[in-house]
Amino acid sequence: MDTKIATAKYRSAQWMEIIRDRQNSGLNVKDYCQIKGLSRHAYYYWQRKLRESACAELAKQEDPVALIPTGWAQLTTETTVSSSLEIEVVGCRININNDTDPELLKKVCRILRSL
Repeated sequence: MDTKIATAKYRSAQWMEIIRDRQNSGLNVKDYCQIKGLSRHAYYYWQRKLRESACAELAKQEDPVALIPTGWAQLTTETTVSSSLEIEVVGCRININNDTDPELLKKVCRILRSL
């Protein structure tokens, strides 16, 4: 194995452990880095580098459905939204939905205002 590759893997493993430790500590990045004597720039650099590496590994998978976390559902773009409104005034109930004629609704509103 090439020494550069081995060094890169070792550093990645080290920083992966550091990032995991920071997440488990409950501290924010600034405080954690200050306590541990780390540079925040280095922390964010390695966090970005590890995320990019993880995304590249996921992209290599042949089955795109495997990228969806277990328990999640993929939504389709073909959804029908039906909305309705119910108004009740002095025992008179009016149901309004997407199919309601706008002109009829205007007339009803005018009449209700006059009451």
